[in-house]
Amino acid sequence: MHYSVAVFDLDGTLLDTSADLQASVNYALLRNGLPTRSREEVKAFIGNGIRRLVGLAVPAGTPAEVTSRVFQDFSAHYAEHSLDRTAPYDGIPELLAALRADGVPCCVVSNKVDSAVQVLIRRFFPGLFDVVVGEREAEGIRRKPAPDTVLACMRELGVSPRECVYIGDSEVDLATASNAGCDCISVTWGFRSEAELLESGATVLAHNPPDLRALVV
Repeated sequence: MHYSVAVFDLDGTLLDTSADLQASVNYALLRNGLPTRSREEVKAFIGNGIRRLVGLAVPAGTPAEVTSRVFQDFSAHYAEHSLDRTAPYDGIPELLAALRADGVPCCVVSNKVDSAVQVLIRRFFPGLFDVVVGEREAEGIRRKPAPDTVLACMRELGVSPRECVYIGDSEVDLATASNAGCDCISVTWGFRSEAELLESGATVLAHNPPDLRALVV
């Protein structure tokens, strides 16, 4: 079916941020005398915001004060190194340009801190998104899987859930779409495998950007 608006997740859907996130996680862990994590482990931890990422990255039983130090060290390092190796997935810039040419407004919602989201979108996708919403819990906008960020996009564009499709790569995105009352397309090139997506209830899969465009328009 045709959708009036496409709402995208960021990490694992539009951008492969895993290398920079892993580097910052491991910097913070080493700085606090803790064992490091592999790229695949970090990918599995991504999706519920950076506090949850750090909470999963530290060993079980780590004291809260140590976890807090790891979080602060991670945040400071990532603020300086979030663009070192991050890049769009192949075909994503072309997909976004095509959707705009098709007359489909595009939005981004993320559990990443809003300031970091804005920097990444300006760097990699200037002029391609109509609404960009990162983590703004201080403003009363709950992070995913709560529907608040998606609903904020809908309000900004004056559309209903039936007119929107949410596009993401994880179980968090599936739950977010459900909570927002809109359809979901799960992409298979991100931080979860196709099998994991299906186990989480995915019913519509896109294996590459051209597949995704065909499902949207």
